[in-house]
Amino acid sequence: MVYQNLLIENKGKIQYLVINRESKLNALNKDTLFELHIALGDALQNNKVGGVIITGAGPKAFVAGADIAEFENLDVEGGKNLAHENQKNIFNIIEGFSKPVIAAINGFALGGGLELALACHIRIASDNAKMGLPEVSLGLIPGYGGTQRLTHLVGRGKALELIMTADMISAAEAYQIGLVNYVVSQDGLMSKAEEIMQKILTKAPLAIAAAITAVNAASNNEVNGFDVEINQFAGCFGTADFKEGVAAFLQKRKANFKGR
Repeated sequence: MVYQNLLIENKGKIQYLVINRESKLNALNKDTLFELHIALGDALQNNKVGGVIITGAGPKAFVAGADIAEFENLDVEGGKNLAHENQKNIFNIIEGFSKPVIAAINGFALGGGLELALACHIRIASDNAKMGLPEVSLGLIPGYGGTQRLTHLVGRGKALELIMTADMISAAEAYQIGLVNYVVSQDGLMSKAEEIMQKILTKAPLAIAAAITAVNAASNNEVNGFDVEINQFAGCFGTADFKEGVAAFLQKRKANFKGR
């Protein structure tokens, strides 16, 4: 597929997925969301991709929200379909992705842009980043999982404050409340994301996937997270990577994991 709103580059086992609408501060219109869905599916099926780093084009914005003009003529049913389809096809896919996904937040991450970052497994922000969920200023609330994922990350009180005031916060405050894992200089943003990703990619891929599944179960009221952990733990014993990891440990050498 030829992408109009994304730039995709593979370097080694890392895929860089760049939202490329710089003149629109990388806002998520329907075409960009569709392309994200396709790109994520391709990355998941591509055995050469070990992990994905998502960022925005240019220094001003990661993603400065949804394309509000597309909301103007929606009614209740249209709004429900919009939220349901995009949660299912993009944001939930990222959260449950069996390969690590890191958000490199450069500049504004607002509304749907912050929700995109929240769905990623790890968030790194440049020191010029500004984050917020301003939807109540439009008579809306976050609809792409923001009310749920923000609450799990920062707690009910802080999540309600940020959502109800629609305030933007700095990268430093986002780090303080646990919204992002690291804050680095603008010049060091991608190198920090790459550093963390490269470290993850030295580990057993199937174990990483199992860890993602188990951790996600902690915030899923429909399952018993402890049972999920037990099953994922047990499944690891049936992998060639487990045998390789144990052999490497006992032989005091570096493991060579194959994802099998």
